[in-house]
Amino acid sequence: MSANSFLGVFGKSPFKALETHIEIAKSASQTLVPFFEAVFDTDWTLAEKLRKVISSKEQDADKIKREVRIQLPKGLFLPVERTDVLELLVQQDKIANKAKDIAGRVIGRELPIPQTLREEFFVYLKRCIDAVQVAAKAINELDELLETGFKGREVELVEKIISEIDAIEEDTDSMQVSLRLSVRKHESELSPIDAMFLYDVIEWVGDLADRAESVGGRLELLLAR
Repeated sequence: MSANSFLGVFGKSPFKALETHIEIAKSASQTLVPFFEAVFDTDWTLAEKLRKVISSKEQDADKIKREVRIQLPKGLFLPVERTDVLELLVQQDKIANKAKDIAGRVIGRELPIPQTLREEFFVYLKRCIDAVQVAAKAINELDELLETGFKGREVELVEKIISEIDAIEEDTDSMQVSLRLSVRKHESELSPIDAMFLYDVIEWVGDLADRAESVGGRLELLLAR
């Protein structure tokens, strides 16, 4: 996957690379679903393969981030600040980074997770990924925003999408509290260190939704300017 192939469309739209980048970040987060399915099944060989897939996606996202920083022309006329575009990219990149960190933390310890937590954990994980998917939906409206000069109904549509991200993130906060309480009830099935690591993983999964909300926040700030 060549970064140059992504950035060859700059002449058409300076936002194409951001859209490609968020799609890769989204894909990295979505790969956590089969990854954790393998973890619950204690299939560490498959889990390691999926960790490598996530890591590869994170590296692809990093390539785009670096190339955008280098190639986004300082003199390019945009209805938004170049620095705002780059900051938006940074927030997107944190999603891919967090997905990689989660998989690495779990594999590094071959972290056991009680089967009794499986259903609740996956509902929580998928809801956090929902936030990332909606953030990607918002970013994919950038070309339309550019065409309308960041005005009119397109702005209202994006603002509505951003509100949806915020609502999902609030859901994940409540779900995280509930899941932590469930882990507490099953701590006896884990070593103290494993329990500590599991609490960290749950928090990091929640960070996916937090980072998605940050993407929405940066996009909202970009609209306001």
